[in-house]
Amino acid sequence: MHLLKAASGAVLALVLAACSATDGDGGVTTEMLVNADSDNANWLTYGRDYSEQRYSPLDQINLDNVSELGLAWHADMDTARGQEATPLVIDGKIYVTTAWSKVKAYNAATGEPLWDFDPQVPGETAVKACCDVVNRGLAAYGDKLYLGTLDGRLIALDRETGKEVWSKVTVDQSKPYTITGAPRVVAGKVIIGNGGAEYGVRGYVTAYDAESGEQAWRFYVVPGGPEEEGTEPEYLAKARETWNGEWWKFGGGGTVWDSMAYDPELDLLYIGTGNGSPWNQAYRSPGGGDNLYLSSIVAIRPETGEYVWHYQETPGDTWDFTATQHIMLADLEIDGRKRKVLMQAPKNGFFYVLDRETGELISANNYVPQNWTTGIDMATGRPNVVPEARYGDTGKPFIGSPGAGGAHSWHPMAFSPTEGLVYIPVIEAAFPYFPEADWKPDAKRGFNVGVDQSAGGMPAIEAVREGAAASTKGALIAWDPVTQSERWRVQYPGPWNGGLLSTGGGLLFQGTASGYVKAYSAADGAEKWSFAAQTGVIAPPITYSIDGEQYVAVMAGWGGIWALAPGGIVNETSGPVPNISRLLVFKLGGTDKLPDAPPLVRRPLDPPAFTGDPARLTQATYDYGRYCGVCHGDAVVGSTVLPDLRRSAVLNSAESWQAIVHDGALQQNGMVSFADSLSKERIEGIRQYVIFRANEDKQLGGIGAQK
Repeated sequence: MHLLKAASGAVLALVLAACSATDGDGGVTTEMLVNADSDNANWLTYGRDYSEQRYSPLDQINLDNVSELGLAWHADMDTARGQEATPLVIDGKIYVTTAWSKVKAYNAATGEPLWDFDPQVPGETAVKACCDVVNRGLAAYGDKLYLGTLDGRLIALDRETGKEVWSKVTVDQSKPYTITGAPRVVAGKVIIGNGGAEYGVRGYVTAYDAESGEQAWRFYVVPGGPEEEGTEPEYLAKARETWNGEWWKFGGGGTVWDSMAYDPELDLLYIGTGNGSPWNQAYRSPGGGDNLYLSSIVAIRPETGEYVWHYQETPGDTWDFTATQHIMLADLEIDGRKRKVLMQAPKNGFFYVLDRETGELISANNYVPQNWTTGIDMATGRPNVVPEARYGDTGKPFIGSPGAGGAHSWHPMAFSPTEGLVYIPVIEAAFPYFPEADWKPDAKRGFNVGVDQSAGGMPAIEAVREGAAASTKGALIAWDPVTQSERWRVQYPGPWNGGLLSTGGGLLFQGTASGYVKAYSAADGAEKWSFAAQTGVIAPPITYSIDGEQYVAVMAGWGGIWALAPGGIVNETSGPVPNISRLLVFKLGGTDKLPDAPPLVRRPLDPPAFTGDPARLTQATYDYGRYCGVCHGDAVVGSTVLPDLRRSAVLNSAESWQAIVHDGALQQNGMVSFADSLSKERIEGIRQYVIFRANEDKQLGGIGAQK
């Protein structure tokens, strides 16, 4: 089932020959990356190998002895935000990134710190990040590591010392671009994408020479303005025919903020593209259209950036249904024929199996309940969208399932070649798409999605909130990609559980939102081991071997968009989970212990009296939803990661509130000035709305994340 063992022939020979001159002596080579699936000791690239299967043959830790697994060592991080990174392990050293794009190196057997690097991302960059100040990892090549930073830089580091070798700004930093994904190295080039489509940008991926940092090529996902017409590549000229209106003024979207994979035999790089900017297609592209290449898998040549083929999963996306989720490659027998396939479980709720040579759709089926289609038309490969789902056209709200959070987000899946199963960390949650009337973009601040972020907020009615929480679920499911059916599942109290690791020991490892690292049988999902991590674990585990001893490592630290924007729903399901950011490393017989967890301190819910004008609450509710809610929570029910404004002492002082929100007194913490978007009167209106909501919840006994 491992495709890279079969990678051979003229194309692969050319790739290896072309890159041999740039491989560092004793460093990570192209040949090592191509054959990473047979290197059991190291974890050389984001998905372990180019197939991104996240399967390791290591079996010293197995079904029979995993109960003896103990903590070998741990390292505390110096950031208290979401930790989403996949560590790399090379020659006995482990390299991790943390929130705020920091990098740390340790002895992988003992935990001895070796070096750390802080790119000094400006705090105000946080306001550009839709989904926390996270980072998902590094790439390695030669004697260097490669880091994408939140503020849009690509930095090469000396792997031995952690010193910066070169740095390139990959985005227009005057625009709301960010980088949270891990770079990939293919054929001596470092490939990096970006994010920001919730705010208004045009997505692309860029390749840089791994040695010099010089730009090799750039691939734009969506067409640009009319000034580019007639000079753009053919693939963009064809895409232009699928757009209407003046999309370029809003950016268009299509950011490649996470997933990529590479087949060295076919010499194809696969990228997953993001949502439209804005979400609401009625504003982005009036009159509809497929809006290529949004929400698509696109195959390109890594040497030149040349377009080869695409498959669009969600034509005319209007639901934030990205195709940026984990892309996985495998060789499967389907209908008696060996197929080279690409697999993905994107946000739209369907599991896709494509021929990765041609982009042909082989099969598709929904892996969670969904209501936006009646299914996929296999003759055309297109979803049969129900008319009411296009809320921008109807002008009426649509309660979509899955919602904008997706049926599966960035959390990596894993594959077991023994079981023939793909393991998916799924989310079951609806989202209220309320079309925003007379929407106008705000180039300075706030979500630019064309959907009223406040209209679907949870009311201060306990029964309604409990019902919403009860219908918001998370699970680990084992999916058969050949039969397109669920084999088994592990149900969780809520969503946003961690990425996955599959091993030759017959095990699956996964962290949970409620604060555990668990091991399951890959065959039937039976729980075999559990470790209390004291914090939500959303990052994917890895495994490696040193001197014949197997280790399992995972970054721990609650955060990400589900820890922020949904407010009380997530915390009502998984419980109020603190952020205690650490690297946890396990081995058989490990005897390390975590210190006692500090108590979760909760400020009292004791707001001042509401003194505002009730007639202005509608505007204030809207302003909060557009400018504040993504960080401080739906209906002002805050998380444990960022301040719960209902409990803030600043509520008592209109002057202090203005100093922060209008003047930017806490800019270094990411709380920038909103003076370009909001008048002092509207800022005071938001304060009064927060006071109003705090008093509502106080009367109901403190509904929300921190009762």
